[in-house]
Amino acid sequence: MKITFPHMSPVPVYKKLVELLGHEPIVPPRPTQETIDLGVKYSPEFACFPLKVILGSYIEAIRMGAEMILTSGGDGPCRAGYYAELHKRILAKLGYNMDFIIFDSVFINFRDFMRKLKILKGDLTAGEVVKVLKTVYRFSQSLDRSEKKLQIIRAYSLSSKDCDTAWDKINRIYDKAYSYSDIDSAESRASELIEGIPVFRVKEENKIRVGIVGEIYVVLESSVNMEIEKVLGRLGAETERSQYLSEWIDRYMLPSFIRKAYKKDKLDKIEAKGEDFIKINIGGHAKETVGFIKDFRDRGFDGVIHLMPFGCLPELVTQTIVPSITEKTGMPVLTMPIDEQTGNTNNITRIEAFIDLIKSKKFTAARTAGSAAGSV
Repeated sequence: MKITFPHMSPVPVYKKLVELLGHEPIVPPRPTQETIDLGVKYSPEFACFPLKVILGSYIEAIRMGAEMILTSGGDGPCRAGYYAELHKRILAKLGYNMDFIIFDSVFINFRDFMRKLKILKGDLTAGEVVKVLKTVYRFSQSLDRSEKKLQIIRAYSLSSKDCDTAWDKINRIYDKAYSYSDIDSAESRASELIEGIPVFRVKEENKIRVGIVGEIYVVLESSVNMEIEKVLGRLGAETERSQYLSEWIDRYMLPSFIRKAYKKDKLDKIEAKGEDFIKINIGGHAKETVGFIKDFRDRGFDGVIHLMPFGCLPELVTQTIVPSITEKTGMPVLTMPIDEQTGNTNNITRIEAFIDLIKSKKFTAARTAGSAAGSV
């Protein structure tokens, strides 16, 4: 069967899952303005921005021959839990009667999860399916580790093109990985490519580290967030995101006793940090966003960029809380709304000003500390 899925980085993971389950993956094109325009045209005006982009991606993938759509659901007040149903109805009105397989967290309805998995597994035995899931999980972890390394090196590379070229090669290497040994070999080769990127030296005290938080789609999908990690890298800032696919799997697909046994309960701890500002579940990633701002502060980061898609109510609530978080923690936070009208030039100017502010604050503090030490 020809199966497609939302284009949300890291795309190779979804492609690998479909392949290992014995189906043909239809990888949707990287979203462009045309993709966004398609989604906006057929979506409700005040729908969340991710819903619009994903709809555009589905239409493009269907035109490429996709027969089924594989996606995730959601729980709680966030409207993301209704994305698939709304997409299905819109596509049907357009004449595309698509089959959807919607995976919610395994803890919401285990029987329903297994029923859907049975549809996808075809002739594979239960043991073979378990092996596939473990392989894809390991693949996801490995690819995330490689990307984290690259986003650190990017801040010090002599040429941003070297990082882009290396990442393209790394994705091609991982594309050929189908077993544990393949994945380990791919990660080793990825490390060699990353370590081979020419860089300049920066003293540890002069390094700038910026966290990226917000709704999962705009945090992960570089095509809609202005490739913000590349922008920050070119400005000399190391980056780390609040959202990585392998950690999402840890949080929503692994039982709590496994998470604790293998110390995969990071997001549980992050949500606990967020409870100082958001006591209840308001949906989406609002608690995580707030918790990560505090976590980045605790780990010595210099600033945080908060990505907020238009129409996302949980992140809108978070935006109203950000000033008090900054006041209480001292962490500079830049909130950036993202929608189909977002102008890259204006936002890049805002990011540049934010980094200049961080550098000024950091270096002023360092000079003050140095002067105080010299006068003792």
